[in-house]
Amino acid sequence: MACLFGVLGFGRAWAQEPAQTPPQNSGQGTGKELPDAAGESKKKEQSANPVVMTRDAATAGLKKARDWESGRIAGEYMGRNRPLVSPTREQREEIYLRETLTTPEAYIKRMFAAAIDQARGVPYQWDDGWTGYAERFASREGQFISANSLAALGNAKLGYEVRYDQCKCQGLWRRTRHAFVRNLVTYDRSEEHLRPQWALYGGAFGGGMISTAWKPSPKNAFTNGGRAAAEQVGWGTLLNFFTEFSWEINRKQGVK
Repeated sequence: MACLFGVLGFGRAWAQEPAQTPPQNSGQGTGKELPDAAGESKKKEQSANPVVMTRDAATAGLKKARDWESGRIAGEYMGRNRPLVSPTREQREEIYLRETLTTPEAYIKRMFAAAIDQARGVPYQWDDGWTGYAERFASREGQFISANSLAALGNAKLGYEVRYDQCKCQGLWRRTRHAFVRNLVTYDRSEEHLRPQWALYGGAFGGGMISTAWKPSPKNAFTNGGRAAAEQVGWGTLLNFFTEFSWEINRKQGVK
């Protein structure tokens, strides 16, 4: 027992000493390698195991996909801990391009809306196959680009805030109310006073009227514009809700 304790004590003391540089020799090396510790050997075996590698890669890919999905849904917004500063002209242009043309979410959201139109069968003159879906997607995309362009021009002229700001409050009801109200009002150039979303709903109404040009008869520009403005209430509130609770959505999905 005394010998055993002595050996263990010597081994512990050796492990705590700083690593020494092995002596250099001019002859050939022995060619032998020190065996790995038990824990290191187990780790190497696991890392070389195709099943473990596949599982780890799948887990990492799933979390990345979830995080990508939540980020794309949220879009442009200001975190609750960041002060509101009126965007510059360059920032407005960058936000417009990202929300309209240069990012995947600009098209994914229209694909989702076109799928709903396909399920409802509107317009009924377009068929239910892929050709009809392509027509509905192109219609949604053209209407969205028109509406977003008009809204961006209007907000730039008025100096209104185009980004959503997460509520600095706590509680499900208060944050949900904030998401709904912010779809109806936004901050002016001072970032302190709330004003009606004139440009947002004016752009939605104008985009609906423009879409009359390619939609089948019967054509009524004012009806299409009013329907588009009403849809903005629902779609805008839903988007704000996802943006407001994006942190909780990520945590629920296991994304850090």
